[in-house]
Amino acid sequence: MIQIHNIQRADVPKPKKRVGRGGKRGKTCGHGHKGQKQHGRHGIRPQIRDFIKSLPKLRGHGKNRARSVNTGKPEILNVGLNDLSVFESGEIVSPASLVEKGVVGTVGGKLPKIKILANGDIKAKISVQNCALSDSARKAIENAGGEIK
Repeated sequence: MIQIHNIQRADVPKPKKRVGRGGKRGKTCGHGHKGQKQHGRHGIRPQIRDFIKSLPKLRGHGKNRARSVNTGKPEILNVGLNDLSVFESGEIVSPASLVEKGVVGTVGGKLPKIKILANGDIKAKISVQNCALSDSARKAIENAGGEIK
């Protein structure tokens, strides 16, 4: 009588041959020689390696990350006081209002980080929000009667 524990497969799968573990395929595991000839499948040397080796190594933490690669767009946009002449007294200066007025553009579809520098002078009493300021720009805005939040 046939029972479930007596059933065997008709075709037993052949085990996969593992190279590089002694026996017939030891030492170079079928990959040939050392040195220049070991890249036998890819030609003498993979071309992408030549490209990688031509790039300079930038030492230090975070230098080789994608966010710090020079994409042509700085992370912080500098805006001078003379660029704020488009604002009237009592208006709020923020990254959103600077993009609205066309003083700066968006960076990657997002609002940029802004730093206001003391290039030029300002006479309007403006209110600055969510912007970094240099010390001299801070003094100039406060002297004109503006406020910084």
